[in-house]
Amino acid sequence: MKFTVIIHKSKYGYDAQVPALPGCHTQGETEKEVKENVKDAIRAYLAMDAEYYKGGVMKTLEVSVV
Repeated sequence: MKFTVIIHKSKYGYDAQVPALPGCHTQGETEKEVKENVKDAIRAYLAMDAEYYKGGVMKTLEVSVV
């Protein structure tokens, strides 16, 4: 899977967030470290998400906007 990641450099190091996964973010001292950390954060987010939705039923709905 591929995700868009926003990496921001600050005076404290680097932080990263994944816009497609609300609340999925991390930090690191270097750009290399934050890239590895965000991969771990995405894996953890998806694992928790899968457990949360386990047993749920997915449906597609059409919504009209007036």
